[in-house]
Amino acid sequence: MDKVKYYSEEGLETLKTELKQLETVERAKISASIAEARDKGDLSENAEYDAAKEAQGLLEVKIAKLRTLIANARILDESKLDFSKVLIYSVVKIRNIANKTEMTYSLVPESEADLKSGKISVDSPIAKALLGKSVGNTVEVNAPAGIIHFEILNITR
Repeated sequence: MDKVKYYSEEGLETLKTELKQLETVERAKISASIAEARDKGDLSENAEYDAAKEAQGLLEVKIAKLRTLIANARILDESKLDFSKVLIYSVVKIRNIANKTEMTYSLVPESEADLKSGKISVDSPIAKALLGKSVGNTVEVNAPAGIIHFEILNITR
């Protein structure tokens, strides 16, 4: 049984859009490539045909995985979340205790993570350390550079 994963409405819509793109546009492109390669003659020694068939197989696997992901997706009702503690979809402002650097991160499902926009996966080491904690708590994160201590300054939506 596949695991249920939680998404924001926006995150689930992104998955559905990607699936539609793969099923309509990408499938048609690969079908055209296969037809073009088939028209070139002997299929037993046709590398173009083999490559197109392999691409088709990979595309179908990706489509199947996306369909399963969407089928097992649940939209998280953000209005019912308790923001006194760090949870998924919390926006958390933290301070590195050693160098006083402050950072703000949004904790999101792995599929929505984007470090450039400050969205980190709930499966990341920092998020795992923060989950369930409250403002004023300190957490330690085991990073490649060693253990880093952070203080939670603020939790918002």
